[in-house]
Amino acid sequence: MGTIDRLVRTMLAILVGILYFLNLISGTTAIILGALAVIFLLTSLISTCPLYMPFGLSTRKQK
Repeated sequence: MGTIDRLVRTMLAILVGILYFLNLISGTTAIILGALAVIFLLTSLISTCPLYMPFGLSTRKQK
């Protein structure tokens, strides 16, 4: 996973957290977006996305 991909995922997760704590999202929407935010953070921290592997995708720069 490339740096930009990791940064975008982290920023989206932070945005969802902010929206939740400002009570702009709630209920089912908050649960679904919260779950996605956790997944985005985890994949960003481990620098790999399990969905990229079966499709042979990569956002890393080629050397």
